Amino acid sequence: MHNDASEFNTSVFDPADSLMLRFAMSLVAVLMLCFHSGAGTARGDDDTTVRVFIFAGQSNMVGSDSKIEDIDRFPPFVGLEKPQSSVRFSYCLGREDKLVSEGWEPLRPVYNVVGPELSFAREVTRRIKAPIAIIKIAAGGTHLGGDWNPDEPSGFKLYPLALEQIRSSLALLDRQGIKYRVEGFMWHQGENDMFEEDYMANYGRNLTNFIACWRRDLKTPDLRFYIGELCTKTIWGMDLRPRMYAISVGQKEVTESDPLADYVPTNHVGVEIGGGEGLHYHYGTLGQLEHGANYAEAYLKAIGEWSPAKRPLANWPYKPQSRVKLFVLAGHRNMEGERAFVQDLAKLEGRAGLLQDDSAIACRYSIGGGYKNSDGWEPLGPFGFYDTFGPELSFGSTLKAAGVENIAIAKFTHSGSQIIDWTPEGSEARSRNLYPNFLQFVTDSVQQLKDRGHDVELAGIFYHVGENDMSWGPFREGAAKRVMSLITALRRDLGQPELKWYVSQQSPTDDESVKQIDSMAMINKTTASDPNIIHIRLTDLPPQREQLVIEAEGTVWLGERLAKEFLTRQ
Repeated sequence: MHNDASEFNTSVFDPADSLMLRFAMSLVAVLMLCFHSGAGTARGDDDTTVRVFIFAGQSNMVGSDSKIEDIDRFPPFVGLEKPQSSVRFSYCLGREDKLVSEGWEPLRPVYNVVGPELSFAREVTRRIKAPIAIIKIAAGGTHLGGDWNPDEPSGFKLYPLALEQIRSSLALLDRQGIKYRVEGFMWHQGENDMFEEDYMANYGRNLTNFIACWRRDLKTPDLRFYIGELCTKTIWGMDLRPRMYAISVGQKEVTESDPLADYVPTNHVGVEIGGGEGLHYHYGTLGQLEHGANYAEAYLKAIGEWSPAKRPLANWPYKPQSRVKLFVLAGHRNMEGERAFVQDLAKLEGRAGLLQDDSAIACRYSIGGGYKNSDGWEPLGPFGFYDTFGPELSFGSTLKAAGVENIAIAKFTHSGSQIIDWTPEGSEARSRNLYPNFLQFVTDSVQQLKDRGHDVELAGIFYHVGENDMSWGPFREGAAKRVMSLITALRRDLGQPELKWYVSQQSPTDDESVKQIDSMAMINKTTASDPNIIHIRLTDLPPQREQLVIEAEGTVWLGERLAKEFLTRQ
C-alpha cells in the first residue's frame, strides 16, 4: 500500500510518420464498424449490462495537486467528495508505491486526490440508465514510448500492469455472474514523451500501436478510445510550446484516421494556480472535475445521448432597417469567465437579475477556442460551459441601463490561449493560431446583421490581455508588440483603420522572476499614440482568492467597468 503522498503532488515531466500504418489502421477500424455494433446507439437500449470504462495515463489522469476539500469551492461539482455507491471502482495508482483497490469498491476520491472519473461518472449516470464501472490505472511521470509500451515495456512497465488489473477486475465480474461490456478507454498522457526526442517524434505511431494492442488483448476490436488533449494553459504551454504541439500532432493523426478514436479538448479547463508565478503543471481540483466532464460529453455524444440546452432568440429584437451597435468581447481566462459560476452570481446583492436571459440583446459566441459555439444569435444570458458566465452579462446590462439602444454582442474567447495565438503571425504551434477564426467570427457577426437588413456599427473590440502571458518572461516581454500586431491586422483585414479597441489589463503577477518587466507600462506606451486605442489599467479589481483568475464578483465588475469606459467616450 502507498505510504508516501509525494507522487500525487509533484510536477510531471510528461509526430507520427507512417502513412501506410495509418491507412491500415483506418481500414481496420472501418471494417470493425461494419462487423461490430460498437459502443453506440445500436446498443444504447441495453440498460442492464454494466458499461466498463478504463481511465489511464500519467499525473493529469491521476489527479495530482488536487484536494477533495476544494471541491466545495466549485458549485457545479459540489458533493463529488462523497462515494458514488452505484458505481463500481477498481484502481491501481502510482509508481514505486501503489494504491490498489481491494477488488471492486464504490467510486470515491482516493488518498485525497480528485480524478476525472468522479465528474465523469456523475454526468454519465445522469444521462443513461445502465450501470457503469470504472477501472483506473495511472502513474505520474510515465512515457508511452517506455512505461506504457505494449511490446517492450520499460521503467514501471505499466502496460502489463494495467492489463493484469483490467483482466482481474473483469474476471471478478465474471465470477459474480455480472453481465458487462468494455465501453470506452479514456487516455490522458504525453507530457513525458515530449522530453525524449524519439518518443516525441513517434508519439502518433506509438499511440496507434497502443490502441491496437488494447483492442487485441482485451478482445474488444470495436473499443472506442477518447484521447485527452494536453492542456496548454499550464506553464509548459508556453515554455515548451513546440514540444507540446508535436505530441498533439501525433494524437490528432490517430484520432483523424481512426473512426473509433475521439480527440477530447481540455485547453479550456481550469488549471491549478501555482506559486509566485501563478502557473502550474497540473489541472488541480477544478481542472480535474472539468476534465472528467469533457470525457463524459465526448462519450455521450458518441452514443447519441448528448443534448445541449437550447437558448433560442424567439423574436428578433431590432426594428427593420435599424442601426445596430455591435460590441465584440474577446480574450483569455477572465474574459471567458473561467471561475465565475452562476451559483455565486445568484448570491451577489442586486445582481441576480443578470441570470435571466435578455431577449432585447442578441448575442453570439465562440468560447474555449471553439469548444462551445452559439446556435446562431441567442438572447444575452449565461452560456458558459460548467455553469460559468463572463463579463458580457454586466457589460450589456450597464449599456442598456445607460440608454444605449440596439445592442448586439459577439464574444470570442479561449482561456487556454496566449497572446501569440491571436497574432496573424502565430507560432510554430499552427493549430493553436486563433487569428483566422477570430477575423472570420467578427466578419460573420457583422454580415449576419447586415443580412437581416441592418446598418451595423462595429462599436469596438474589447480585448482583455492574456493573464498567463504575464507569468513567463519572454511572453511578458513580447505582450505589447503582439497586442499591436493583433490590432493592426484586424483593422486592416476588416477595412476599418480607425476601429476602436478597448484593451483592458489587470495587474500582472509580481514574482521576482518576471516583475522587472513592466508589461502594463509597455502596453500603455505602445498604444498611447493611437487615440482609438484605450488602454484600461485594472489596478482596482475586487479582492480575489487566486492569482490570474477572478471569480463571480470580479467578473461582474469587469463587465461594468468596460461598459463605463465606453460610455465615457461617447
